[in-house]
Amino acid sequence: MAEAKIQIKLGAIEFLGESDEKWVAGQLDKILTQAANLLKLAPATTAKTDSWKSNTEKSDGNSSEFDTDVPLSTFLKNMNAGTNQVKRFLVTAIWLSGRGNSKPTTKDVANALKDSHQTKLTNPAESLNQNVKKGFCEKIGKQFFVTPNGFGSVRS
Repeated sequence: MAEAKIQIKLGAIEFLGESDEKWVAGQLDKILTQAANLLKLAPATTAKTDSWKSNTEKSDGNSSEFDTDVPLSTFLKNMNAGTNQVKRFLVTAIWLSGRGNSKPTTKDVANALKDSHQTKLTNPAESLNQNVKKGFCEKIGKQFFVTPNGFGSVRS
C-alpha cells in the first residue's frame, strides 16, 4: 500500500499520522466524527481577526482558520463566492464545517443557504460532484467532507 500522511488541528488539539492509506483514512473518519467534541474540550486560544489567517502563516487545511462565527451571507461575501454555484456550495460546506458539521450532506448545504435567505443552488448534487472531480470534497456515503485542497482553493 502507498504511504499516506494526515495532519489535522482542531482548536488546540493537533494530530499527525503517517502510515498506509487505509489506516490514515480510518483515523480521519474518527477525528471528523469527534471534531465538535474535540473543539469543546480544547478550543482555539487565538482570537480571529480576519476571515482567514494571514497568508504568511502556515496553513494546515482545516476549517478552524476561517471565521465561521459570522452569518453565512457575510462568509460567502468574504470568500468571494459570487454567483458560481460550485464555489458557493464549497464555501457553504466550509462554513458548516467550521460550525461543527464536518460531514454535511447536500441537503445540509441547501438548507443552510435557504435558512440564511441566500440564492438556492440549481442542483446541489451536481455542485458536490464538480467539487469531488476537482479534489475539493470527498464523499462518504450520503455525506461528504471538504479536503485540504478544497480549503486551499477558497483561500486563493
